[in-house]
Amino acid sequence: MATSTASVPARTGTRAPARADFAAFIAGAVSAGLAVAIGELIAGLVSGAPSLVIAIGNLVIALQPPGAKDVVVSLFGTNDKLAVNLIILVVGVLVGGLVGVAARRRWEVAVGAWIVAAIGIVFASTSDPLVNLVIAAVTVIISLGISLFVLRRLLLLGADPVWAQVTQPADLDAPSHAGAPAAANPQRRQFLFAAGGVAVGSVVLGVIGRNLLTAGADVDVGEVLPPTTGGKPAATVAPADSAALPAGAAINVDGITPIVMPNDQFYRIDTALIVPHVRVTGWSVKVTGMVDNPLEFTYDQLRAMPQFEQYVTIACVSNQVGDKLVGNAKWTGVHLKSVLQQAGVQSGATQIVGRSVDGFTVGMPTEWVMAPDREPMIALLMNDKPLPAEHGFPARLIIPGLYGYVSATKWLSEIELTTLDAFDAYWVRLGWAKEAPILTQSRIDVPRAGQTLAAGSIVIAGVAWAPDRGISKVEISIDGGDWQTTTTSTPISDATWVQWKLDWNAEPGQHAIEVRATDGTGAVQTADRTPPAPDGARGHHTIGVSVQ
Repeated sequence: MATSTASVPARTGTRAPARADFAAFIAGAVSAGLAVAIGELIAGLVSGAPSLVIAIGNLVIALQPPGAKDVVVSLFGTNDKLAVNLIILVVGVLVGGLVGVAARRRWEVAVGAWIVAAIGIVFASTSDPLVNLVIAAVTVIISLGISLFVLRRLLLLGADPVWAQVTQPADLDAPSHAGAPAAANPQRRQFLFAAGGVAVGSVVLGVIGRNLLTAGADVDVGEVLPPTTGGKPAATVAPADSAALPAGAAINVDGITPIVMPNDQFYRIDTALIVPHVRVTGWSVKVTGMVDNPLEFTYDQLRAMPQFEQYVTIACVSNQVGDKLVGNAKWTGVHLKSVLQQAGVQSGATQIVGRSVDGFTVGMPTEWVMAPDREPMIALLMNDKPLPAEHGFPARLIIPGLYGYVSATKWLSEIELTTLDAFDAYWVRLGWAKEAPILTQSRIDVPRAGQTLAAGSIVIAGVAWAPDRGISKVEISIDGGDWQTTTTSTPISDATWVQWKLDWNAEPGQHAIEVRATDGTGAVQTADRTPPAPDGARGHHTIGVSVQ
């Protein structure tokens, strides 16, 4: 009678079941990895197909409890996307291994588990506007179907009686090779080679698929947007009102954060586990809701509108005191207020909702956006270059003075006018504050925390920001002593940070350096510590150094 994968007898030996279960675990793990890899490859090749990892990740993010964002960002910073991807992959492989162990005894367990996974992935894909559900279903059937077939074959190889009999006493009836060393058993070698081949193939397919996924948007940026000439938009883009850096805007200190962050160093925090692929062909941004004239603009129409430039500092609400989830850049784009005036904002429209192509939403008070002394924008360029894909290509919102989670919509697809009571945006539903102006903060860049310094003249330097109130003064206290006023750079505008520095005659010993800023209204940065949730971290950045 043929041996069935549903029942493999472990006739003797206390190690026998463990050996057989180990083989089944490997079979399940590599089969689950293969499903993920095939899904990545299809997603990279077929528009509208979901990555299995991204689909599950998006569901996890959508179901996260309040405060989870703060924990993940504090642990991984701008590597939070990579961490979530890896965690999902590892958990998926481990679950696949456990299913393999259960399937060694009852094959129906594997079939049921794969069906549940398929339903879960398709359900998770329903929340992604970029995924076609028919294509998603086909992708899941192909990925999990091939994976289930491979699992069956590996379990058959791993279920050979030698896995259970290798430790049994010699006087029991056993196959002629049962007493042979493990490495010499031909069927065991066949299983290990097969499982190893599946694992290696999965890595190759997964890497190819993920590279196709992540490279797609970058290709769009390079091919679709017009070239830039001399740091300015090409003639096909409407000329922009110039925003030049004033004299003294930067302080020359080694190690200080640059006054304008290069695009490739600018922080990225968002909910997208992979950068959305947005092609300008067929893309548009709509103005809807409580307006007299609903509007829709293509990318070419936005480019042809009057452009202006401004430097704006934006920050993530998850930024811990002294951390680096904040940056300053020159943004070029269209006056948002002009667009809204064309649409005709109706009386009572107290909230503006920005929607991304991937379904993410933000919400901000209409009166904040329409204030006469503020210049919100639909940005098309970042530091004189087309928006990088990870920073919102083809267009994003830049709203001076508000944390990104209530303003900075990347991959913009819609601007809706509504009321503050009628809609709660993505992060508000998870417990974060509905209105969140950026708090006054300051940071020490030089010296580094824990650094050992030589006694004598030492430069203390860093940055401070309070957009869009501006910074009037930055002060330093050494070891709890009197506050000393620093030298600050010339402000670019009230919407940007400033650099600051102080020359310190350091004496030997352990020292604590503390910084605080005063904003343009005269309000002094508070020393009282709070966590980022629900509306931003408070407190003074303080570091310790050793002077010898």
